[in-house]
Amino acid sequence: MKIKRCFLIFHIHILTLVILFVPIALLGQNEDKIELVSIEFIGNDFFDTSELEEIIISKESSWWGSQFFNSFSSFGSPATYFDSLNNIDDSEILHSIYKSNGFFNTKISYSHTISDGKEKEAYLVFNINENERSLIRKYNLNGLTKLPLELYNNLLGRIDIDSSNYYSENLLDENNQIIISYLRDKGYMLIQAEPPLVEIDTMKNVVDVSIEYNLGKRYRIGSVNVEKSGPGKNLVESDLIREIANISAEKFYNYSDLKLAQIRLYRTNLFSSAVITGNVQDTIRDYVPVNIMTKVGLLNELSPELIVINEENTFKFGLGLTYSNKNFLGNARKLTIGTSAAAQNITEFIKEANLNSENIFGYFDTRVGIEQPFLFGNPINTLLETFYTLEKKKNQWNARIYGAKLRLNFELPQYIYLTTLSTYLTWQNSNYIFQEEYLIDKLGDKWVSGNLTTNSTSTIIGVQLSANKTDDFLFPTNGYSISILGEDGNSLPYLVSTITNSDFNETSYNKVVITSTAYLPNNVFDSFGTKLKIGNIHSYRGNLKNIPFNQRFTTGGSNSVRGWQAYELPVETNEEIVRSDKLTKDEIDNIARNITPGGFFLLEGSFEARHHLLEKVGAALFVDYGNVWNNYEQVRFDELAIAAGFGFRYYSDFAPIRIDFGFKAYDPEDRRSFFTRLKHNKFLDIFEFHFGIGEAF
Repeated sequence: MKIKRCFLIFHIHILTLVILFVPIALLGQNEDKIELVSIEFIGNDFFDTSELEEIIISKESSWWGSQFFNSFSSFGSPATYFDSLNNIDDSEILHSIYKSNGFFNTKISYSHTISDGKEKEAYLVFNINENERSLIRKYNLNGLTKLPLELYNNLLGRIDIDSSNYYSENLLDENNQIIISYLRDKGYMLIQAEPPLVEIDTMKNVVDVSIEYNLGKRYRIGSVNVEKSGPGKNLVESDLIREIANISAEKFYNYSDLKLAQIRLYRTNLFSSAVITGNVQDTIRDYVPVNIMTKVGLLNELSPELIVINEENTFKFGLGLTYSNKNFLGNARKLTIGTSAAAQNITEFIKEANLNSENIFGYFDTRVGIEQPFLFGNPINTLLETFYTLEKKKNQWNARIYGAKLRLNFELPQYIYLTTLSTYLTWQNSNYIFQEEYLIDKLGDKWVSGNLTTNSTSTIIGVQLSANKTDDFLFPTNGYSISILGEDGNSLPYLVSTITNSDFNETSYNKVVITSTAYLPNNVFDSFGTKLKIGNIHSYRGNLKNIPFNQRFTTGGSNSVRGWQAYELPVETNEEIVRSDKLTKDEIDNIARNITPGGFFLLEGSFEARHHLLEKVGAALFVDYGNVWNNYEQVRFDELAIAAGFGFRYYSDFAPIRIDFGFKAYDPEDRRSFFTRLKHNKFLDIFEFHFGIGEAF
């Protein structure tokens, strides 16, 4: 018992010593830590310093403000400390990245200094002698000569390596992916490549590269098998799924075609999941079966919608309801019937739905559309839609717009620059009733009496071309996109009227809109992008001012200059109104068209930085600029409206949901400084906020 008691006392003493001295030891360790305040690279001409800082283990300590916020929150960064053991690893990392880019004779040394004083600080320096970069002398692709001659020659035309290229592992990887992707699309579904064999001649600064390819068999597609699951599996025929996928037996196996077929299935909205694969285990001789595995969702959906609009410094609340039948009359044809309305008093607006009511202001819209994945047996996504819209602006105008639209989206081949091609034909009738108060405000009360009604009919033929070369569809960080929209208004009815000798008085015009975006790599934000948009409308027959408001340019809103409301710019047109003591009805009508909001030349752009705060939560800083004029000759840069602001994002699985807060940083209608306007104006006069789904660009 005494021995056990002694052992117990001994363990208690040991535990007491641990409790007392471990915290003291840890405190001593913290006191011995030396903050790494500077990392310097000398001699790095090929790589930017920021790139090298990103890849090494050692990191500069963050500034004191960032450390302060990190001490009590998840924002900012903690201090980082110097560890001499990391220097060897950092040196090897730097050697590795230089070698991967052809610098095989690079010399790297490192040194550090520690400041004197109570709070010691470390300064780390890497001295880099890059020397010359090696060229690729030979690039041997072994095993590809077994290909058919036509395939082999086409493949060589796609490879972007010759004796003028510097060695780069990324360049080899890119060309290797080109080769493998191309041959997988030509039937060689099991092609494999060995790691590159690189022979370095340091005396001549050249390398010889050899890559061994194992082609395997060249396969054709055998049977196309369909597996269905989900609540609607008995309502969609297997033959329809095969028709939508459009995979032909006997053709050579094509990996890209299978992915495209998968996209076709998803585009119908019939399936909650769709996976298409070649079944390698069941190959028979040179044929491979293809399995289409789908989960069929509900074919009928009813989707409610809540609408909130901030317009004219007032909130309009609304409701929307959309019904979809995803297999209307079979063949994956989709019927959509939707209606929405928003107003200050939504119940009164829906009940009356009358443009002549004096008590309600808002809009009502209803649309019926039929969409199908094929047209005349070809994979052309086709949408036929009819619409009817009522809109009332307080003390301005009432509008009634109705019409129909036919849109064709064409499926493009894989190896071309464009990613989207669509055409459309729109017929619409626009009826505007200008309020007496609005006319008096614009024209004076000398000869205005009562409301004024204008009516126009337009037939528009349009085409849109676009190329998206960004690295990610939902959150791009690198690359660019460009879109060109071209429209011709009323040439078709004018041609018909000429042939039939009938009267046609509407204006014929052309519209061109070019939009480009670019995303630039940086070390501060997760994504930094810029947008530029230019548009012009030119009439080649008739008065340009006869073009209805909804076909003109405006700017402002959640996807535009975010310090202004939707359609708020231009504030005023620059048209000089001719005053007269006596005007005819036609002259008044023409003047009314001249003062209709909107313009005919658009210049607009944005800069935006985006950063993730959490996995699905982000923030953004932006600067927008833009305005609209009657023609390009009137453009003045001191008339550009400039908005600046910030926003927050929630990155859902289907699209970002955002709220943006924009301020009128520079208002061409009030050129006082921002702080002067902030002091003398109402806050809401210089501030707007917007909700949106998807990024602004």
